[in-house]
Amino acid sequence: MSYPFPQPVVIDATVFTELPESLRRRNVSSYWAERNRRGAVVDCFLEGPSFDREGNLYFVDIPFGRVFKASPDGQVSQVAEYDGQPNGLKIHQDGRIFIADFQNGIMLLDPVTGGVTPVLRDAESEGFKGCNDLHFDRDGMLYFTDQGQTGLQDPTGRVYRWNPQSGELTCLINTVPSPNGLVLDLSEHVLYLAVTRANAVWRLPISPSGRVVKAGLFLQFSGGRAGPDGLALTDAGGVVVCQTGMGLVWVHDVLGRPIAVVRSPRGLGTTNCAFGGPDNRTLYITESDTGTILKAEFAPHLGISGHAMYSGHGVQS
Repeated sequence: MSYPFPQPVVIDATVFTELPESLRRRNVSSYWAERNRRGAVVDCFLEGPSFDREGNLYFVDIPFGRVFKASPDGQVSQVAEYDGQPNGLKIHQDGRIFIADFQNGIMLLDPVTGGVTPVLRDAESEGFKGCNDLHFDRDGMLYFTDQGQTGLQDPTGRVYRWNPQSGELTCLINTVPSPNGLVLDLSEHVLYLAVTRANAVWRLPISPSGRVVKAGLFLQFSGGRAGPDGLALTDAGGVVVCQTGMGLVWVHDVLGRPIAVVRSPRGLGTTNCAFGGPDNRTLYITESDTGTILKAEFAPHLGISGHAMYSGHGVQS
C-alpha cells in the first residue's frame, strides 16, 4: 500500500543555545513544580520563543517567572523576573512585549527596564482559568488561549480576541479541552488551535461578523505524554506543530499533509517554536525538559520558510 503523499523529510535539530548554569535554579523548589511535577525539582522550564527586529530571541521560564533574551550568537541574558508564571510571549510592532501569564493574565514587559505590569487581568471581572499562549493579527488584535487545568474531563477552555486599543474583549469559543498554541492562516479567516489534551489541532473558521463557526478537527495526533503545544505558520500557509512529549516538531502544508518532521537531540519537551535566521528558514524550538533552545535549518529546495510575524521580524526588504 502506498501513501497518497510523500513521506515527510526527517531533520535532526541541533543545539542553538541553552540556559547557562549560572541562571539555572538548582535545588530550588517552585510552586509550579510542586503542582505540575509532583514536587520534582525543576531548574527551569522554557517556553514562548519570539524574535524582535534585531534578531534577539526572547523566551520565558515558567516556574520562576523569568524572561530571557538570546542574542543572535546565542548569548543568554536575563531580562526580567517577577511574581508570575509566564507562558506565551509575543512582540508588538512598537517593541512592547506581551506575555500570557497563567497566574496573572496578560502582562506587558518593558524590555529596557525589565518591568512587568498587568494589562488584562480578567474577563469582565471573571478571572481567567490560566492564560497560555497568544498571537497578533496584522491589525494588532491579540488572540490568546485560556487553558487552565482543562482537558477531556473538563472541556471548558477558552480562546479570546482582545483589542489593546479599545479594550474590547470577545470570547470566540469556550468548549475546548486544553487550548494551547494558536496561529491565524494567511488570509486571517481561520484560526488554528492546538488542543493539547485531545492530542489535536482544531480549525476555527472566523465569520465576517467575527464569530467562530463550523469549528472542526484539522490534525489528529497520537501517543506521547502531552500533545500539540506551540504552533507557527509557514510562508506557504502550512502549519507547524510542536508535539511535546514526543520530541518532535511537524511541518504541514496548507492541506495538513506532513512534509517535514524535526527531531530533538535532547529531551522530549518540544513545547514551542519561532522562525528566524536568513530568509526565515531556520526554526528555533524550546526544548523545555533540558532548558535548551534547538534549531532546525530547512534547505532552500524544501520550500519551507516562516511567515512574517506582527513584530516585524521576518519581513523581507
